[in-house]
Amino acid sequence: MKMELEDIEYRKIVVEEYRPDVERLVRYLPWLEQKAGGSVSENYTGSGIGENSISFPVYDSTLLSFIKEVQRTTLLDRNYQYIYSRHRIKTLEDELRAISQADITHMDILKGILSKYVMGGMTKGRLWSDAVKNRVFLNCVQKMKENLEFWDKPMV
Repeated sequence: MKMELEDIEYRKIVVEEYRPDVERLVRYLPWLEQKAGGSVSENYTGSGIGENSISFPVYDSTLLSFIKEVQRTTLLDRNYQYIYSRHRIKTLEDELRAISQADITHMDILKGILSKYVMGGMTKGRLWSDAVKNRVFLNCVQKMKENLEFWDKPMV
């Protein structure tokens, strides 16, 4: 009986900790769903760019808003590499499987995967596009929302 009470208390703490941040990201779910499998960036080919110049991606403004919103939350884990090694996550398939299997006690896995793409995208711009195309952002936010709603009231 004591274990069950501790378990319930732990879940309440997790809900209180994550709910405000996840609520901020839920509004991007329709956009992430619409863009899944597609492209959210294009290479800049403006005037003055010659064939000897380096092209760079131009991102969808909603994607940039989503990234900035995630950066303003407590959902970024600078030590996400430890999550990957501890849970033996190596491939996209491993990430998607880990996301689908994560319950409220594994929110750190969802944070870790989200962090890899948001923080990694700062230096490897393609990661943001890949995360939208491969449904990583969508699945992470949906799973966080689903976990919190299971133990608390629905989010708007």
